[in-house]
Amino acid sequence: MRYQRFEELPVWSDAQLLAQKMYEWTAGEEFRGRHSLKDQLERAALSVSNNIAEGFERGTNREILAFLYIARGSAGEVRSMLALCDRMPQFERTKVTVLGLRKLAESCSKQLKGWADNLQNSSYQGQRYVNREEREREVQEKRGDAFMEKLRNSLPANHPLRREG
Repeated sequence: MRYQRFEELPVWSDAQLLAQKMYEWTAGEEFRGRHSLKDQLERAALSVSNNIAEGFERGTNREILAFLYIARGSAGEVRSMLALCDRMPQFERTKVTVLGLRKLAESCSKQLKGWADNLQNSSYQGQRYVNREEREREVQEKRGDAFMEKLRNSLPANHPLRREG
């Protein structure tokens, strides 16, 4: 499935959630007097979704890949800072939050790596290079997939072809 907008991407949605939760956490009293750490955590977390969006909008696989790796680097930066916070006594009270943020950042990293690997192994060059014939082929393919899905759904539940979908 090719996404038409970056807002449809599950990894972008997860990265937005990471930034939102980061901003909520850094608003807490633990960050009083730690402005540089707070700022860096917020900027790195927000950088993940922003780089996904910018790369997606560029329209070529080569550019998307470059921005995916930047986004992945930002997710790694978030995880590194959260590991530091996990060691600091002033964040003892929020260990569960830190763990949740680390898991979310790691999930973003894994999704970005999977997407990048997929793009690197693809002959598709990106939206910028799609011509009318390729668009029509994609429309026909979607119609065929929809027809096959409808056909499979019309079969009895225990039919072998129904499970192949």
